[in-house]
Amino acid sequence: MSRSPRSPGGSTLRLRFGGWLLLTSLLLTGLGSVWADWNFAQTLNTAQIRYGPLGPAQGRIAAWGQMLQSEVNAPAPEQLNAVNRFFNQQLSFQDDSHIWHQSDYWATPVESLIKGAADCEDYALAKYFSLRHLAIPSEKLRTTYVKALARNQVHMVLTFYNSPTADPLVLDNLIGEIRPASQRKDLLPVYAFNAEGLYLPGTNGSKRSSDSKNLSRWQDVLKKMQAEGFAVGDG
Repeated sequence: MSRSPRSPGGSTLRLRFGGWLLLTSLLLTGLGSVWADWNFAQTLNTAQIRYGPLGPAQGRIAAWGQMLQSEVNAPAPEQLNAVNRFFNQQLSFQDDSHIWHQSDYWATPVESLIKGAADCEDYALAKYFSLRHLAIPSEKLRTTYVKALARNQVHMVLTFYNSPTADPLVLDNLIGEIRPASQRKDLLPVYAFNAEGLYLPGTNGSKRSSDSKNLSRWQDVLKKMQAEGFAVGDG
């Protein structure tokens, strides 16, 4: 039985394909290490240059780094609980008008820890970036605008989707316990966003409606974090 003739370009194609696989692997590893490579000693130094003497905030920022380090290899449920608990305990809820003398200001985690206070969106953002650092994919996390029905006011929480169609878990500063969204009848979803885009409420994990690059405050937070020394890319 005769063998089929070997294609002259077969070896070259295999080499090229293997090279692309290697390159892709390196790129993915590099992207993961970008988020993982947060130097909190440098963070403290940069924060003092940007914001002045830190005082008690130095301990809060250092504690943030220690908490993240202790959770690096933990399972996702433990990471969610640790991050949610940390910021709910470290920060006191105050309006932006009191903290920043502005009607609406989105703070970085460092800015919130310096103040020791946060509005609802600052809690959600701090938890989002912390979990991204712990290698939770952005597509599993959404910073979600809701209406807090009991308070009759807009509110922001972080939601975690174990799968695209899963009942998301809600990380909230109003209630310390992480609960499924189906158990949070007090919250009415309005819209959500992450690095992948904007989402409107609906079935099957909501549908993507547009690009989160259209959210100017989100882009401002990313720029501020990069200036603080955090490699966060598009979030």
